[in-house]
Amino acid sequence: MIVGLPVWVFFCIILIFVSGIMAYRAMRAEQKLEQQFIEKEGKVYLNRMEEEKQQREKQKVDSNVRQRAR
Repeated sequence: MIVGLPVWVFFCIILIFVSGIMAYRAMRAEQKLEQQFIEKEGKVYLNRMEEEKQQREKQKVDSNVRQRAR
């Protein structure tokens, strides 16, 4: 007996703390992975918006050239 507690109770308390630490580590790893996914999707979105902007500008220039040709 350790401090008036049976050994198995002491081990259960230690296992509870260890599982809490492991859960915290898993939570942090999941947040990091989620943040990386969000950043990747954000870059894809920004690239798509930039391409659309360039297409609109090209169409605008093309329409101006056509109007001048008339």
